[in-house]
Formats: sequence, C-alpha cells, structure tokens
Amino acid sequence: MMAAVSHVHSIPVRVPPEPCETIASLPHPRLRPYVVGYAGFRSGSGAAVRHRVLPMNLATMIVDFAGPSRVVTGPRSDPVVYEQTAWGDGVSIGLTPAGVTALLGVPMREVAGGTFRLADILGHREAELAERLGEAPDRPAWFALLDDFLTARLAAETGPDGLTMRAWRRLQQSADRLRISALADELGVSRRTLELRFQRQIGLSPGTVARIARFQRALRMLTRSAGLPRTAVDCGYADQPHFNREVRAMSGLTPTELCAFFQYRELSPG
Repeated sequence: MMAAVSHVHSIPVRVPPEPCETIASLPHPRLRPYVVGYAGFRSGSGAAVRHRVLPMNLATMIVDFAGPSRVVTGPRSDPVVYEQTAWGDGVSIGLTPAGVTALLGVPMREVAGGTFRLADILGHREAELAERLGEAPDRPAWFALLDDFLTARLAAETGPDGLTMRAWRRLQQSADRLRISALADELGVSRRTLELRFQRQIGLSPGTVARIARFQRALRMLTRSAGLPRTAVDCGYADQPHFNREVRAMSGLTPTELCAFFQYRELSPG
C-alpha cells in the first residue's frame, strides 16, 4: 500500500492473489508543509488484510472505511505486524514532523516507533471522518474532503524548528549518501547539536532518518521495476550484499521476496 505520494507505507503480510488498487494525490498547497500526500487504497478483495508496516520517516493516518483498524503509525526504523494493522478499503495520509504537531497536536517524537488508535487522537471526529469519506461520491471528493478537514485542524502549536525541518527535508531529497557531519556543516551547526535536535523533536537520529530515506528511495525504484542491481547502485549502497542486508533488516524480507508484493492497479477516479 502506498501511504502517501512517493512513499511505501506497508505491504500485506502475504502476497495477495489480486493486486492492491491505489490512487495518489497531493494535498492543497496550503497543507504541503504538513502533509506529503494522500493515497486511496483497496485490497484485491476489498476485505481487510493484515499488513507489515515498513520503515518510514513520516507519521501516517490510516482511515479504513469499514474495519476497526483506523490508526496513526509513527516514523520507525524497523518493520512490524500488529493485529490492528489490518485494512482493506480506505485512505492514508502521510504527515511530516511539522504536520504531526500542527494536525495531531503532539510532537513527532511521541508517536515515533508506535501505532495508535486514531480515535484516541481525533476523538469523535474519527468516526465522522470515516463516515464522510465512505459516503463521498468519488475519489477526487475524498481528497477535497481531506483538504477541508485537515485545513480546519491546523493549529498554531510550536513544531520542529526551521533548522531541524530543513535538515529532515534535505535527508529525504538527497540522492546520494549524505554524511551527517557534512549536513551539519551545511547548516552551520555541530553534528552533536543536530543529533540532539532530531532526538528531541523527531524521535529518530539523523543517521537513522538518512538510512530510512535511502530505503524508501530503493522501494520507489523497485515499485517501478528498476531491477535490483540498478537500485543498489543508484541508491548509494556499497554493493549488492550491502543492499541485500539492508533490505532484509528493514523489511524482514529478501529483495526478491519484497518485489513480489509490488503489484498495484490504479484506482479509477470515479
């Protein structure tokens, strides 16, 4: 399942007989400092399927229309399967560190590594949001509704400082193996200062964020059938064995096993 534009949030625990259907959309420009993207999803059967949540640098809201698994998953560096990570038909929303604070009212570090019931964060608005999305006439209406809902929730709480957000975004965008010391020099702070800010505001170290970002770049290439050797080289892994070890450590699967899950069909807009 694509959790947001250009990110892979999770995959089914087992390769499904029918591919998952997805449709992605960017949020309104007003929301883009906070929301990376939306993705509608539906399992091949439409029934809830248990998922393996993969390492990500985003927090993700999962709104399953019919099932009980409406959750927020925090950024994490390891894969996990929970009973509540079963969903089949709904929408996911990828949140930046600033978005977690502005839209959920908590710092990113408080959700890092965890999975939380959406109702515990949104209260009665959780059921209302799921109902309104489920009744929307088409997919574009989903995304317009989310734009309105999230814009109305924007709060003025203080989020990560500008330097931390610049560093976080730089690590997502870098196509090479960016050294953390070089990033700190680029930003005019010590490496120790940068590390402390990340731990205090994001809940992950800069090195871990960089590692996850590289893994996500590899996933994006694999979903486009780039091939294992090219993916390893283009994403800056030292060699193929290094790539294989990292994929297994971060997904619990070999690269070949992981690729078997990347079967998607585009949902129609209607």
